Amino acid sequence: MMNINVTKTYLPPFEEYATILKRAWDKGWITNNGELVQELEAKLKEYLGVKHLLFCSNGTIVLQMAIKALGLTKEIITTPFSYVATANAIAWEGCTPVFVDIEPSTFTIDPDKIEAAITENTQAILATHVYGFPCNVEAIQEIAERHHLKVIYDGAHAFGSNYKERSLLSYGDISTCSFHATKLFHTVEGGCITTSDENLFKQMELFRQFGHRGYDYFSVGINAKNSEMHAAMGLCLLPKTSDFIKERKYWFNKYRVAIGKITHIIGDTAEIDGFSWNYSYMPVLFDNIFQLNTVVKALADKGVFARKYFSPSLNTLPFYGPMISCPISQSFADRVLSLPFFVGMTEAEFDLITNTINSTIGE
Repeated sequence: MMNINVTKTYLPPFEEYATILKRAWDKGWITNNGELVQELEAKLKEYLGVKHLLFCSNGTIVLQMAIKALGLTKEIITTPFSYVATANAIAWEGCTPVFVDIEPSTFTIDPDKIEAAITENTQAILATHVYGFPCNVEAIQEIAERHHLKVIYDGAHAFGSNYKERSLLSYGDISTCSFHATKLFHTVEGGCITTSDENLFKQMELFRQFGHRGYDYFSVGINAKNSEMHAAMGLCLLPKTSDFIKERKYWFNKYRVAIGKITHIIGDTAEIDGFSWNYSYMPVLFDNIFQLNTVVKALADKGVFARKYFSPSLNTLPFYGPMISCPISQSFADRVLSLPFFVGMTEAEFDLITNTINSTIGE
């Protein structure tokens, strides 16, 4: 019996990786802002069309850096439908996450519900581009300007997604991204933070390296640097990104044909004018939790391991404080499932997955 996980890390031919890594290996310069890190940052800025970008150690620490750089200490309005790292970063930095429910069409925070959550202690909005779909960036920006709030976008899923001919990672005061090995583009472990603000960039650059340059100390800081080994992987994979997106689009469309009549396929972006999706996930929404659990068990019995992504709804976790009701997020968290979806998937794997779903809940 084959084992099929929800994702599978793409690794380039080892020779390609070794050729790039050898440049750092020969110099013996493998960390502390090496030449591969600098090259990757330059190429990422060009690819994403952003003014400032820092390559960092992971996609969570960049959220923490964003919160710290903006001087946030009180309430931050955020989404309950995201990976726990989003809310954890807020709480870890001593701020209070205030959850606002999501739009049923994009799974992103509902701007029509944000203003009701604003208090005298609200300092920012931290929204997630869920599954690579765009938040309503215009509405969020208008609310933020009217109430003098900062905007951070968690773009962990957004690499390769564009809105109105701009990368989703170019919106907000600060945007962040994850380059974890499960992502469309990865550096094994890693992430980045982007901004168009020169002063914010300089501050976050200091934060990344303990708050000092050489013997000159300017602020508190942490170690958010990444290595030449990780940068080498990014330099291998970045030129392949468009091919990754094309292949994922192929499998997405096959899923849509195979199971679209018995599940709710999330990803019909026709109504989002000016949006180009990266096909980062294969999420489906079932009618009820019983149907989802039945499918999960049937797939697991065949060695297929899908993931309830995202579950639970973050507003239900007790360590963030009293629960704020978010009925759409709570309902979706019980019914959404990410199916196996990765570069290198085979027709046999695809047939096993879709045939199992069809035989389990099909007519």
